[in-house]
Amino acid sequence: MLFAIFMIVLAILLIGIVISCVQVVPQAYAYIVEFFGSYRTTWEHGLHFKIPFVERIASRVSLKEQVCDFAPSSVITKDNVTMKIDTVVYFKIFDPRLYTYGVDRPVSALENLNATTLRNIIGGMELDQTLTSRDIINAQMQQILDVATDAWGIKVTRVELKNIIPPAEIQSAMEKQMKAEREKRQTILEASAHKESVVARAEGDKQAKILAAEAERDAQIALAEGRARSIALVYEAEANGLKALKEANADASVLKLKGLEALKNVADGRATKIYMPTDLAGVISSLGLVSEATGLGDATPVDKTPKPELPAAADPCCDDDEKSEETRRMAGTLE
Repeated sequence: MLFAIFMIVLAILLIGIVISCVQVVPQAYAYIVEFFGSYRTTWEHGLHFKIPFVERIASRVSLKEQVCDFAPSSVITKDNVTMKIDTVVYFKIFDPRLYTYGVDRPVSALENLNATTLRNIIGGMELDQTLTSRDIINAQMQQILDVATDAWGIKVTRVELKNIIPPAEIQSAMEKQMKAEREKRQTILEASAHKESVVARAEGDKQAKILAAEAERDAQIALAEGRARSIALVYEAEANGLKALKEANADASVLKLKGLEALKNVADGRATKIYMPTDLAGVISSLGLVSEATGLGDATPVDKTPKPELPAAADPCCDDDEKSEETRRMAGTLE
C-alpha cells in the first residue's frame, strides 16, 4: 500500500518536472539559458525544452523598443548659465547575451551615460545656441550613446531634449527680449505697410493722370479727325457739284444764275451793306425771268415815257421838309 502511494507521488512529481521543463517564449522576447551557471544558449520565440536541474532561465529580455524618461540633469553652458535639461532616450536590445552579461543594471548605466554626455555637449555651447540647436544636440547625443552602448547590446535609436529649464532671472530676461523683439517686428511691419500704402496711392494717382491724359489726347484726336472729315466732305461735295456742272455742259447763264444764288445767300438779311458788281444790271437783264425767280430784279417793263409834272403849290412851310425827305431818299439809294 505504501509502495503504491509512493509511486503515485513520484509520478506526480515527474509530471510536474516535465511540465516545468517545457517553455514557450513569446514574440519579441528572448530567454537566456544557463547550464550549471554558465551561458548555454538564447531562446527566441517558440516552444523550447530544458534539462531539469542542470539548466535554468537566467533572464527574460524584451526585444521591443523601449523609452526611458530620465530625470532632469543640471548642466552649465559655456557662458556660465546653469539650467536643467530633461531628456528622453529611445533604445532597443539587439543582443540579449550582451545586455545580460555586459553591464550591471543597463538602464541605470544608460541614464548616467546620458547625463555625462549631455553635460559635455552643453558645456561647449552658449545659452542662445543651446536654445536654438536642439536638433544638433539630439543628433550628437544619439551618435555618442549608440557607440558607447554597443558593448551592452543596446541600440540607441533616438534622443530628444524634452524640456530646457533656465534660471528664473534668465527666463525674465528672455521674456523681455522676446517682447522687445515683437515690438520691433510690429514697428517694422507698420512702417512697411505705410510705405506700401503710400507707394500704391502714388502709383494709383500716376495711373489716373496717365489715363486722363490719354483720354484727353484721344478726344482731341477724335475731334480733329471729325473736323478734318467734315471739311473733307464739304470740299468733296463742292467738287462733286462743280464736276456735275461741268459734265452737264452748263452755259454762262447757268453759271451767272449760280452766282446770283450765292449773292442771294449773302443778302439773307444779316448784312447791312452789300456791294453790287458793276455788271449786275446786265446780268439781270440777260437772265430775264430767272432774275424774277430769284427776286433780285423786276422783270416788268419800265415805262420810260416822261410823265407831266403836277405843279405844286408853293408852301414855304413845307419846302424844307420836302428837301429833307429827298435828301434821305438819296442817302438810302446810295446805301
